[in-house]
Amino acid sequence: MPRMLPWLIAVAVLAVIPFLGLGNYYLHLLITILIWGFIYTSWSLMGRFGLVSLGHGAFLGIGAYTVTLLWNDAGLSPWIGIPIAMVFAGIVAVLIGYPCFRFRIVGHYFALVTLALSEVVRLTIVALRDTTGGSLGITPRSADTPNSLMALQFSDKETFFYIALAVWLFGLWVWKLVDRSMARYALEAISEEEDASASLGMNVTRTKLTITVLSAMLTALGGVLYAQYQLYINPETMSGIAISLQIVFAVIAGGMYVQLGPTVGAVFTLLLAESLRILVGHDVHGLDGTIYGLLLVLFIIFMPKGILGALLERLEKRGEASRPAKPAPAE
Repeated sequence: MPRMLPWLIAVAVLAVIPFLGLGNYYLHLLITILIWGFIYTSWSLMGRFGLVSLGHGAFLGIGAYTVTLLWNDAGLSPWIGIPIAMVFAGIVAVLIGYPCFRFRIVGHYFALVTLALSEVVRLTIVALRDTTGGSLGITPRSADTPNSLMALQFSDKETFFYIALAVWLFGLWVWKLVDRSMARYALEAISEEEDASASLGMNVTRTKLTITVLSAMLTALGGVLYAQYQLYINPETMSGIAISLQIVFAVIAGGMYVQLGPTVGAVFTLLLAESLRILVGHDVHGLDGTIYGLLLVLFIIFMPKGILGALLERLEKRGEASRPAKPAPAE
């Protein structure tokens, strides 16, 4: 119980934020942070074990477009579309992951395969313009009432804040489950030495595929949440290379080995994007991508554990330095 107390206090503080009268803009920023924090946490489930995917934008787009199209064309509630989208993303993850893991496609080669996947999904969405709206994007059909739980559409931001908060907490809970499971030790061993792990009897393919499918399905859920909140999606913001690289950059910047690291990455990237929008606007095309790329290189070189990881490491060293030295044993 003492270990849970800080978490309970933090959740209680977050829960009362909508009652503080911050205004729609700041509430929008908080909702966006929670949604992207969940998406980045989903990616870190596999990224922290050396499975660097550069194609999670594909799963993000699968989730968003599947639910939106089922709602617009078939009238299926997002509550029905969500499990369908997650299963669809899981199937795609198996189709890509199984041959890669079975034939030992790892490292940079695995990253390139996933990068191609994100672009394939983006081009498919563009090609099916009669159904998906192509590069112009698509808007989920409005519900009959301003606040519809069945359609996951709400006129006020407070309701969606609590939905985003619940999903974000769910992502942290899954991260903690993986961290405390035996699969974590298996994945760490596999990431260090795959052949040695296999020789000890570990099913390398199944272990890596399981975490990949879990990560893909949760990312698809994040895509659904983002689409339902924004009520507009297009291939550039929901799939493709750019959004996939943004996910990787944010997690590395925040710290992929720490539970709250991806969320810190969401805060950092959102503040960076808002600062660029206010200071520069859209006058310099591609400036945000250039800055993201430059910062990614700098973080990898000088701060590989990310912002939160480096901060915790510094605090730990400071705590060790402040402790009195143990006396030498008497001879």
